[in-house]
Amino acid sequence: QVQLVESGGGLVQAGGSLRLSCVVSGRTSSNKAMGWFRQAPGKEREFVAAITWSGAVRTYADSVKGRFTISRDNAKNTVYLQMNNVNSEDTAVYYCRLGADMYYSTWSQYWGQGTQVTVSS
Repeated sequence: QVQLVESGGGLVQAGGSLRLSCVVSGRTSSNKAMGWFRQAPGKEREFVAAITWSGAVRTYADSVKGRFTISRDNAKNTVYLQMNNVNSEDTAVYYCRLGADMYYSTWSQYWGQGTQVTVSS
């Protein structure tokens, strides 16, 4: 089985920064793209960012582009989401997700349990 565990969420003031981490382990934890999604109360879960296995290609939702940065350290089996200049619309539970292959064109159904990010304004 594959396990993904997020951490780093918490309360942050608008304009501040936060870094989320996701550690992945298990049989299919290597050579996979990774992504971050989020879900705010009363809203559908939405895509935030994704990164290929090599880290060479990254993509972002328009709402976070220029503010968030996704990165990974394969030696640590960890994916990060650096969140800068956060605003109230960033308040959500953030989930990491395992890709189906090295690219983020398709996704597996493996999710982490999520970490809460609350932005105060």
